[in-house]
Amino acid sequence: MLHAGERSEPTWWKGNLHTHSLWSDGDDYPEMIMDWYKSNGYDFAVLSDHNVIQIGERWSNVAANKGGTTAYEKYVERFGAEWVDSRIQEGKVQVRLKPLSEYRPLFDESGKFLIIQSEELSDRYLTAPIHINVTHIREPIQPQGGDSVLDVMQNNINAILAQREATGQLLMPHVNHPNFGYAITAEEFMQLRGEKFFEVYNGHPSVHNEGDKTHAGLERFWDIVLTWRLGVLDLPVMYGIATDDAHNYHEQRIGLSNAGRGWVMVRSRNLTPEHLVRAMEAGDFYASSGVTLSSVDHDSKGISLRIQQKPDVSYTTYFIGTRQDFDASHEPFRAGDGNPVRVTHQYHESVGQVLAQVNGIAPSYTFKGDEIYVRAKVVSNKPMSNPYKEGETECAWIQPVVVNLEK
Repeated sequence: MLHAGERSEPTWWKGNLHTHSLWSDGDDYPEMIMDWYKSNGYDFAVLSDHNVIQIGERWSNVAANKGGTTAYEKYVERFGAEWVDSRIQEGKVQVRLKPLSEYRPLFDESGKFLIIQSEELSDRYLTAPIHINVTHIREPIQPQGGDSVLDVMQNNINAILAQREATGQLLMPHVNHPNFGYAITAEEFMQLRGEKFFEVYNGHPSVHNEGDKTHAGLERFWDIVLTWRLGVLDLPVMYGIATDDAHNYHEQRIGLSNAGRGWVMVRSRNLTPEHLVRAMEAGDFYASSGVTLSSVDHDSKGISLRIQQKPDVSYTTYFIGTRQDFDASHEPFRAGDGNPVRVTHQYHESVGQVLAQVNGIAPSYTFKGDEIYVRAKVVSNKPMSNPYKEGETECAWIQPVVVNLEK
């Protein structure tokens, strides 16, 4: 017998795993943000504010906070003066930011919408910002610090996993925007233990998804990390997610970090934190900035996709991977004085090469048998409705399938 909210077959659930509110550096109230996600077709969402979870008493100065009077007036109009808790302190209007426990009942609906408690654990090494989201967190975790970029990442991951072990709660870390501040190199990230996820796409305009002339873009970063983890270091696969990292909710335009730019589609029978985390840890999800897939299938023979056709839109799928006989040589970028620069090295083109390019809505790839892994990216010619940069088109990223680990 099925219980309320259960489905007889797995289904795709749309969710955002990285968002901010007035609890840290966002410019709107939690209820307004959750209302937007639920009204715009999402099945689950988080508010991952910096180094805090939404518990306890917190008041915000309306005139001084990032939302200002605009956010306050919209908040009162949408939820009513009886819902909004405000007071005058020293002649200034303050609003109580409601904890998740208070506003969750307005939105949670079995089998239809779910809010998951989250935190963006925000740390740094010297000038390098290192941020790790914790989805389904139980207790707040403080930044752990460390003696290097890798040490800071590992110390924070260890603290997150220690909470999971101590509480039995199925929480999930993911490393945010490695190219924000160009903080994390592929050589550092490939060594990380206990982590399975990172953001291959982030909708914030300041995180450098594509890199530049001396910094690898995040897809190149992903292929380097996958090749070394699977083919050299004997470490597990690393999955890529897409997120909004939204901070700005009152104006939509390039240059602002708006909602609705990146998300994950998770295949699970039930809409619960535990089922979603388990599915993602099994790689049963894809990341998207607009492309929707009806099916993602793989077996020992290959990978096949089915893309939901949008009117007058064409699709090209790139199957990308590294073969066993890849050239492992790599060189650091060097400054004018010849000294190496702390950025991801330059790797041979055999690392993360395009194995096949297929047009249409039913692309597939047959394994040759010598691949270490194969992943896929679907690129459409449909412009994003609210891109973070000029020229963005809707895409989807399919998780890598480990094919062959023999060296």
